[in-house]
Amino acid sequence: MVSVDHPSTDLRLVARTHRRLEPLHSHVYFAPETDEHLTAVGLRPGRMVYFAGRAAAMGAVGPGVVTATFANFAPAIVARHIPRAWTLATPEQVLTARLAAARASLTRLLADPPADDVEELAVLLREACRVLTPEGRPLYAGHADQPWPEEPVLQVWHAVTLLREHRGDGHVLSLLRHGLSGLEALVTHTLTGRGFTRQAAQATRGWSDDEWAAAEAGLADRGLVADGALTEAGVALRTAVERDTDELSAAPFAHLGAERTERVADLGGRLAQRLVANGAYPAGVFAAR
Repeated sequence: MVSVDHPSTDLRLVARTHRRLEPLHSHVYFAPETDEHLTAVGLRPGRMVYFAGRAAAMGAVGPGVVTATFANFAPAIVARHIPRAWTLATPEQVLTARLAAARASLTRLLADPPADDVEELAVLLREACRVLTPEGRPLYAGHADQPWPEEPVLQVWHAVTLLREHRGDGHVLSLLRHGLSGLEALVTHTLTGRGFTRQAAQATRGWSDDEWAAAEAGLADRGLVADGALTEAGVALRTAVERDTDELSAAPFAHLGAERTERVADLGGRLAQRLVANGAYPAGVFAAR
């Protein structure tokens, strides 16, 4: 499997590397340090911390921008917290607090990792990020405008954030290309048995039972879902979405080459395993697969 733009790049390696790096970013959404630091600057705990924390790099944007860029959240839950968040704390305050939260959570969950591994990964990831471009990638672009931290562990955090948001922006493009709304994307993804459970997806994304059922019915009408499972066509569509996403996120690892990318996957995977083993995620959030 190769990328059209990067014919020598193994997309399986691209996907695996992104998966291994993901916890180094996403753990912060479950870490108590995030609520602690962001509420200290004025935000309300919970969803407001999430929306404002992730969106602050784009400035004091409105609910429409957050809904559009985050893609799979119910507009009503976004509007409940944005733009009110910006009346309680400025984006600059939120960004400073978020970085402090990342430092604190990584310090606790990594539990004194090998310094050489962290420094090597920071160097490799910073090099990978050199080739990322902002066109059509609003969340990535906002975070790319932020300065690089000086501490190696925060350089890893910042780099993984850039790679993650760049890939996420590309994923949204792929979903649109394949005719899936944000909610339909969420429904079909839970049916793959990967990612969030349905209960966690609804709770965190703000969709009601009726909205979820309506999305499932629409997908069934299109032949993508039947009897609460993806059909063959649904599986093929999800496969195509993920392949597109891998192709659109291949550039940094094509730049590194296979050997250095394998090293990133190894180092990042070992650090991510430490996070997970030390309780980074609560039980019942993600499907068993």
